Amino acid sequence: MQPLWSPTAQRVASTRIDEFRRSVAADRPDVVDSVALHGWSVQDPQEFWQRMWSYGQVIGDPGPVVFDSGDGSVRQGRFFPQSSLSYAENALAHRDGAGDEALVAITEHGERRAYTWQQLREQVAALAAALTADGVQPGDRVAAYMPHVAETIITFLAANAIGATFTSTSSDFGIDGVVDRFGQTQPTVLVAADGYRYGGKEFSCLDRIAAITAQLPSLQRTVVVSVLADGADGPAAPDVAVAPALDAIAGGVHWADYLAPHLGASLHFQRLPGDHPVYILYSSGTTGKPKCITHRALGVLLMHLKEHQLHCDIRAGDRVLYFTTCGWMMWNWLVSVLASGATAVLFDGSPAHPSPAVLFDIAERERLTLLGVSAKYIDSVHKAGVRPIDSHDLSALRTVCSTGSPLSEESFRWVYEAMKPDVHLASISGGTDLCGCFVGGDPTRPVYAGEIQGPALGMAVEVYSVDGAAVVEPGVKGELVCTAPFPSVPLGFWGDDSAGSKFHAAYFDRFPGVWAHGDFASWTPRGGMIIHGRSDATLNAGGVRIGTAEIYAQVEHIPGVVEAVAVGQEWDDDTRIVLFVRLVEGVRLTDALQAQIRSRLRAHASPRHVPARIAQVTDVPRTRSNKISELAVADVVNGREVRNTEALANPECLQQYRARPELAV
Repeated sequence: MQPLWSPTAQRVASTRIDEFRRSVAADRPDVVDSVALHGWSVQDPQEFWQRMWSYGQVIGDPGPVVFDSGDGSVRQGRFFPQSSLSYAENALAHRDGAGDEALVAITEHGERRAYTWQQLREQVAALAAALTADGVQPGDRVAAYMPHVAETIITFLAANAIGATFTSTSSDFGIDGVVDRFGQTQPTVLVAADGYRYGGKEFSCLDRIAAITAQLPSLQRTVVVSVLADGADGPAAPDVAVAPALDAIAGGVHWADYLAPHLGASLHFQRLPGDHPVYILYSSGTTGKPKCITHRALGVLLMHLKEHQLHCDIRAGDRVLYFTTCGWMMWNWLVSVLASGATAVLFDGSPAHPSPAVLFDIAERERLTLLGVSAKYIDSVHKAGVRPIDSHDLSALRTVCSTGSPLSEESFRWVYEAMKPDVHLASISGGTDLCGCFVGGDPTRPVYAGEIQGPALGMAVEVYSVDGAAVVEPGVKGELVCTAPFPSVPLGFWGDDSAGSKFHAAYFDRFPGVWAHGDFASWTPRGGMIIHGRSDATLNAGGVRIGTAEIYAQVEHIPGVVEAVAVGQEWDDDTRIVLFVRLVEGVRLTDALQAQIRSRLRAHASPRHVPARIAQVTDVPRTRSNKISELAVADVVNGREVRNTEALANPECLQQYRARPELAV
């Protein structure tokens, strides 16, 4: 197979990962390339992470111990167990080479707000002082029910500056979805937007905020941000949009009024142990009430510095946009670019409004050096006929990241044919669970269609068979696991029992001492990896395990098919594959189209991939981070109660999957 892109020797030498490698090779001459660098990083984790602390210019006290292996399991290993630091101090530090702007916030309707580093520090200082005056203590939770705007980042950094633990969810969640999350973590302060915009429409959240605060008895204060009435100068005054509703909101106060008495406050950072909880993220909730994944401050900071600086080649002065919401871990990942002296560019709204090229418009205008999107986004702009190579100046862009689901070979090719031929396409995969990546990009190695380039540095990634044996042969599928500790292993689940039994069951029951991530993966002949979908959504028809992504990659090639969802239906003491397809408007699922789908799967995948039944739907259920929820469909098809519909952005579409006559025979 020929690579789609290969870096020149000059480009390799200019990357940060090769600079780091050369510093290691001065003491370890056998570390001749990034593959050898990875091998060394997992063989000598103490030395690797100690060097990463120095190279990433972490501010704080590392303490006398770099690594405590505990009982040797992934769960018990700890890095820098006696360290102390402040994440916010690292994010807001003066970095040599940083540009004037720390944050740029862009709305769907074109408004742009920029914060210099000094302005960002001033806003964080004011909010930190306000929270302190309200009695917020280290370890208290500060929650955000917010769109992807600057105030969300300011809230996080201010909370962390005083030692509070941050937690967030996006404004498109309903009342139950927010209460299911924040009800478990019991925040003291809630920062919430009056609403949000998406697809050219405005959605008010004021009534929802009132209902949510009434169900969160832990709240002492609710700070409301006027997002819907904002302008180029920031949130509107409280009397414009929010003031009349504040009386109905428990402890309600407007953002501007809350900060006003504290403008000009000095910025102080509370340094706490590296294992202090920096934020709580939530699982998608498709398997029950969302799990409250509690992350340690130093762990995520070290992981993000490594991923940004070494795998994504981010440096001070770069400009980075990742299309995300603050309910997805990529929001947390994006915020960390500040710690490398890069500018975080935020876009809040629909990536298809006012046109499918809106993110490329921003990339050109803001001179982005890294653009991060989902695999589904790349597929959608490809199908929409967007060709930035013909219409946009993307000369500043060095890196494109893709995550959220497996990126198809066709989408890989689209990036190089229709976007930019000389760009590092980094398909990355990890999860909310670790707030980072197991596998990802490498700017010193070639990019091949359909492949993630390799394991991330410091991550002992393997593929296991069902009996726990390492699979080294290319193309043989198994469970993606990590066999050695890494810094961002969560502290656990907030509210779990003292033994952390739910946390243990989620990752460590399958293979003792080893992290089982729940992804179905295989190695490639070039040392790369292919993710075949979630293993808990893996089909097991006739005893053969099949990743759903393999089916989608073929079916979505067929003209007229927009997208698909495949599940296993329990049938006749076995499991059979059922495929639901959403078709282009006006297209019907004829016998001929069904035959074409089966023929392509048989020819391009295998006879085992051919579904027993195919049915047409008009919508596919998705989580609020835009991932297809195969589990919800499987529950409906098999007559089970759907687990936590509040995790879904469009639960009403599940009605289409009930009592289908095609599935009764």
